[in-house]
Order: sequence, then C-alpha cells, then structure tokens
Amino acid sequence: MLSESVTKLVEEFAKLPGIGKKSAERLAYHVLRIHQSEAAALADAIKSVKENVRYCRNCYNLTEQEECEICRDPRRESTQLCVVEQPRDLMALEQAATYRGLYHVLLGRIAPLDGISPEQLTIESLIERVRKGGFREVIMATNPTLEGDGTALYISNLLADLPVEVTRLARGITTGSVLEFANKEILADALAGRQKF
Repeated sequence: MLSESVTKLVEEFAKLPGIGKKSAERLAYHVLRIHQSEAAALADAIKSVKENVRYCRNCYNLTEQEECEICRDPRRESTQLCVVEQPRDLMALEQAATYRGLYHVLLGRIAPLDGISPEQLTIESLIERVRKGGFREVIMATNPTLEGDGTALYISNLLADLPVEVTRLARGITTGSVLEFANKEILADALAGRQKF
C-alpha cells in the first residue's frame, strides 16, 4: 500500500502524455530516491516554466519574452513563413539547420472528431500576418496526416486570394532508404511528388 503522498505523485505523473501507471510509479520512486536538492530543482523547473514561458506575440513559439528569439533575429529571411502545428515541430526544423525564414505555430491542427475547430487555432492571426507581413512564400509544414493535410488545405484556401505563394513540404523516399521497407503512403507520396531527372 502506497502512502497518500506517493499515490498523489503517481496519479500526477500518470496524467502526462505517454506515461502509463507503471511508468508513473517508476518516476515517483525515482523522485523518492534522488537527493532532496534534485527533487527541489525539478519542482522549481516546473514552477519556473509555468510562471515564465508564454507564446510569442508574433508566431506563437514558446518564449520568456514578448517575442521569441527567432522573431527578434534580424538575420532571418522575412519573406518566408513556415507554418507548423506545435513548437516542437518548429524545433525539429530548426535542428535541421536549413531553413532561415520565420515561423507561425498553429498550436494544433483541425480535428473535428477531437472537437478542434479552426477557431481554436491561431489561423486568424496567421492570415492577418500574411496580409500585412510582406511574405512571398508560406510553407505549409503541418504533419503528413489526415488532419495535418486538412489543416494545410483549409489554410491554403484562405490564402488563395493573397499575393503569396503557398508551398508544401516535399514527401517521399528519404536518401539512403530501401524501397521494400517503405510503407505504401510514403511510396504514394514519392510517386505523386516525382520530379524531372
């Protein structure tokens, strides 16, 4: 039988995405085993994030200031805007270190079955940015899922009357992969997006 405090900790850990009951118990026991200072540092880090981190007023990336580091960087290509679903998608693209434009984070994707409508996302803000931002290209970098593709299509329809080119991330076979191990969706995307040799 677990004590009330440990039970509460397990319950809280189990609320985290991807953490089941067993993982929550392991995390709780880990917290019990570590030094008091380490546990306090973890608690302080969680508190600090909740108190200090907010969404950038321009792009909705995570920041501790009014504008994120990317929006403040004058070296970024200000005519390109890459639209992603979540801040973690932005971070993945930044780690690739090939894109030097600006971003817009939707904070989700349109998913009617999950009760997520366009009004719950930052789409209105995106359209307003494009209207007055001087962008030449908007890159739709939503996830290649039914909801991600639907969201990209919805946004591209809203942008159709604006003087901006709307593009989509390429898909298909990655360099170094083997065809026999690619799933049918990847192969279909690769064939549909084929280029002149």
